[in-house]
Amino acid sequence: MINRELIEPFSKLELLSKQVVEGFITGLHKSPFHGFSVEFAEHRIYNKGESTKHIDWKLFGKTDKLFIKRYEEETNLRCQIIIDTSNSMLFPLDKKEGAMNKLSFSVYAAAAMIQLLKNQRDAIGITFFDKEIHKHYPAKSNPTQQKVMYHELEELLHKTEYQDASTTESAKALDQVAEIIHRRSLVVIFSDLFEDQSNLESIFAALQHLKYKKHDVVLFHVADKKQELDFEFENRPHHFIDIETKQEIKLNPNEVKEMYLKKIHEYTEAIKLKCGQYKIDFVEADINQGFDIVLQTYLVKRGAMLR
Repeated sequence: MINRELIEPFSKLELLSKQVVEGFITGLHKSPFHGFSVEFAEHRIYNKGESTKHIDWKLFGKTDKLFIKRYEEETNLRCQIIIDTSNSMLFPLDKKEGAMNKLSFSVYAAAAMIQLLKNQRDAIGITFFDKEIHKHYPAKSNPTQQKVMYHELEELLHKTEYQDASTTESAKALDQVAEIIHRRSLVVIFSDLFEDQSNLESIFAALQHLKYKKHDVVLFHVADKKQELDFEFENRPHHFIDIETKQEIKLNPNEVKEMYLKKIHEYTEAIKLKCGQYKIDFVEADINQGFDIVLQTYLVKRGAMLR
């Protein structure tokens, strides 16, 4: 189960809007997200002094209470949260008690974003992928769907064993997302992007596809910085297993550390460069920092940029 105490602070972020997220929320609710639809979305209670233009008089006749019809254009922001659920996201599987792997980090960050956005009455959806999309809930502001999404996220926390077919094909999945999201949205991606380097151009093309569709894209590059990026292992023989391809190799980390650091630096810098060119927010998400610190740091930064 998701520990609700960990995400509860995000339900109160709007109360701290002057200090923390005023710019973030205001920036996300600017005019590009308005007016793409006038479809009926839901009812809300009428507040005294409001215009009576959109009161549902038929419902008043049945309930003797005043309700306002809300339309999709009033749901200022549509946010699609996309989570990579491939085998590599389960690293480290033998984590210490209370610590997180990349997948649980992403789950909690996503749950916190849902908590934040639902209090702004925004539309939220989630998508899970590995080789392809295997779960997709389009963005809605419906409380029932939000409960379903929390349940789906909680199910991910129970994923503790590597699946034979659970490799990553980010480009294919992101292309699919770009095609099925039909309205401008904030697209938030949680992934380690650990794939064959030959796939990099395809990943860039998929990210560009999302931007071509006018989506605002945020990429949280989720990693265990100490081991995966800095390659900090004890100076003794180790047995390494590729979680996705099952390839195995035995070596002393110091023998390959210099070459590994060079390659991983080139890989991450290429991603950062392309994100900069496409105006995609690239967020370094070290799971050892904690999802709350990473997420709030980003919210503050984005809020400052949008002021």
